[in-house]
Amino acid sequence: MAGETELVPTLERCIETAARQEFARLAGEFMEGSPETEILEKIDLLRLFLETADFRSLRHISEQHLLQGKRVRFVLRLKEGAVEWEMQLE
Repeated sequence: MAGETELVPTLERCIETAARQEFARLAGEFMEGSPETEILEKIDLLRLFLETADFRSLRHISEQHLLQGKRVRFVLRLKEGAVEWEMQLE
């Protein structure tokens, strides 16, 4: 879905690192000439997430589940100018 992105933290790669890596990947795609509006929307979403998220809290809640062997996904979307996130367990 446009304007939505998923991040998958692991015990080796926290949610902040996952967000930074996805931001860098998308910025690279854009710089290589991919003019897709969806890429720009995701870059803006990740930029806002990186600027505003409480990563200490997000790491804490996701690590609890990761230590139990569960797969954790964060789905980010923009809602009324703010980042909304949802954590999903598998």
